[in-house]
Amino acid sequence: MTVDDHSIWGDETATVKLATDWAARRLVRETDPQSTARSASELAAAAGPTITATGIGADAALEVFDRVLEPATRAQDDPLNLAYIAAAPTRAAIAFDLVTSAANIFGGLWEAGAGAIYAENEALAWIVGLLGWPEGAGGCFVSGGTSGNLSALMTARETAKSRRGGRPAGGWQLACTANAHSSIRSAAKALDVEVVEVPMDARGHLTGAALRTVLEHSPDVFAVVASAGTTNEGLVDDLAEVAAVAHEFGVWLHVDGAYGGAGLAAPSVRALFDGIEQADSFIVDPHKWLFAPYDCCALLYRDPALARATHSQHANYLDHVDRESWNPSELALHLSRRARGLPLWFSLATHGTDRYRDAIEASLETSRAVAAAIRASDHLRLVREPELSVVVFDRPGWQPADYEAWSHATAVEGTMLCVPTTLDGETVLRLAFVNPATDAARVIEILDTLR
Repeated sequence: MTVDDHSIWGDETATVKLATDWAARRLVRETDPQSTARSASELAAAAGPTITATGIGADAALEVFDRVLEPATRAQDDPLNLAYIAAAPTRAAIAFDLVTSAANIFGGLWEAGAGAIYAENEALAWIVGLLGWPEGAGGCFVSGGTSGNLSALMTARETAKSRRGGRPAGGWQLACTANAHSSIRSAAKALDVEVVEVPMDARGHLTGAALRTVLEHSPDVFAVVASAGTTNEGLVDDLAEVAAVAHEFGVWLHVDGAYGGAGLAAPSVRALFDGIEQADSFIVDPHKWLFAPYDCCALLYRDPALARATHSQHANYLDHVDRESWNPSELALHLSRRARGLPLWFSLATHGTDRYRDAIEASLETSRAVAAAIRASDHLRLVREPELSVVVFDRPGWQPADYEAWSHATAVEGTMLCVPTTLDGETVLRLAFVNPATDAARVIEILDTLR
């Protein structure tokens, strides 16, 4: 079939222009963090039938998307979307995501995607440099932190199985604190391993001393997960102490930096990550604080050969694979994959790592300014001193229903997205700053409505 042969799909030239024109308009459109979710029944009534035997045509399909579907989503890149951990990609990254899709590259095997994989590895090498890891370290891009954590811990378990002569009679154990991301327990369930919870210190961190006590009584622990920026509070565990103890006991150290790992590029907080150079594996989500679009997680190993030994797939149709090449499909629990690291590579190549450093520092400065305003206010209380760019605070005297009402009102109005969470059993509010365009003064002004 040639490019000019339209016998199946017809001439799609106009369809392509419709889609690319819409994307170009979205890149420069004003946004807001308004809560616009609608029920499935409402969407069905507004959209009407879309999947039909003969099709509704590109114009009608895009009109439904533009008028009904896209407005029923929330703008993740709005500067006042401060709930959860939003995504604030550069326009360069978003634009290149279109290029990546148009190129339609299979990014699993070097033979099929050498150029794309080379570029992805350039971006990964920058992160390896931030970690202080040795030459030869590397990895691949996967869909998100859940996939990255699972793949890393699967590698850790298989490595322990090889080194310790098989599975222990009582099964494997995985050590982490209650502050570890929820995906760690999901990974443990998938791997059929028991979670051993390590007590936290008064600040909410994993420490070497607490880990030692657990490992002395739990010989079947194969890995410990430390956090480099917890989701709820933005805390960084005591990585140097944890690394020393983990390796003393022959236990794999995995560092989950899905959100906070970007702080490695910021001189003002780099010291918090001391000890990360001793980790065995690490993840960071560029779609969180490294300004890439969804979905993108960088999964890295100090020794990628251990990942290959775990994840390489073998079948008759894979006999031709060059196992000496850098094949991302051999480094995680996947085979088919798009070259999802290319938008990050393009943005890094376009803007340079200095601008990335400055953008991350801008988020940190905003969080500090907001925290200072809360600390100085007469109606709010700063619950924790921020370590990275998450600010947790409360409104003394308020009950959970008060927080919910205020959060809902600001979301529906499109003023700001700030949702309640819990800390030490109490309802609090949480702001996550990952967008360098967020204006601290505007946030402080909105917080005054909490009076």
